[in-house]
Amino acid sequence: MLSARAIVDLQDLLTQAGHIAAAPDANVQIAGPECVWLEHVARQHRANFALWHIEDEARTPGAADAVLAQVKRRIDRTNQLRNDLAEELDRFLLEWLAPQGLPRSGAPLHSESPGLMIDRLSILALKIYHTHEEMERANAAPEHGERNRARLAILTEQRGDLAGCLDALWQETLAGTRRFKIYRQMKMYNDPTLNPAIYANQKEMENGD
Repeated sequence: MLSARAIVDLQDLLTQAGHIAAAPDANVQIAGPECVWLEHVARQHRANFALWHIEDEARTPGAADAVLAQVKRRIDRTNQLRNDLAEELDRFLLEWLAPQGLPRSGAPLHSESPGLMIDRLSILALKIYHTHEEMERANAAPEHGERNRARLAILTEQRGDLAGCLDALWQETLAGTRRFKIYRQMKMYNDPTLNPAIYANQKEMENGD
C-alpha cells in the first residue's frame, strides 16, 4: 500500500508538471493498483503546491495592503486544506489497516503519523525543485549557484532520511511492532467561534448595526 519511493516520485512529477503548465496535476495520470491511495497523496501535494505560491504572492515587494489582506485569507484557507488532507491520508491508511487488526493497540506509539511525514515530503519536493531552479539561474552570481548546490545536497539527504523513516514506520505497523494515530491539528484561526479576532469583531459589527 504505502511506498515512500512512489510518493516521492509522484510529488516530484506533480511539482514539475505544475511549474510547466501552472497547475500541479497537469498531464499527470495516476494508474495502478494503488491509484486511489496515490490520488489522496496527490491531492495533499496540490494543496502544498498552491500554498507555496500563494505565500510568494504575499512577499511581492510593493504589494498593496488590500491585496496582502486577500492573500493572507487565501493562505489561511489553503493551509487549513493542507492540514485536513494530511489527516485524510492517515484516516485512509487506518481504514485500510483496520480489517487486519492493525495498528496493534499494544504496540509502541510513533510520535509522527504517516500523513504528517508525507506532508513534510511534499514540502521537501517543492524546496528541492526551487533550489535546483536557483542553482541553475543564469542571471545569478556564480557563488549563488554553489550555495544552492550545497543546499540541494542537504535537502536531498534529508528527504532520503525521511522517506526511509516512513517506509520503516509502515513496515513496523504491518508487523504489529509500531502504531500510529491521527494527530489532529485543531487549527483555531479559521473558526469564527474560536478566534477572538473574528468573533470579537463580529460582535462589534453587530452592535454597531
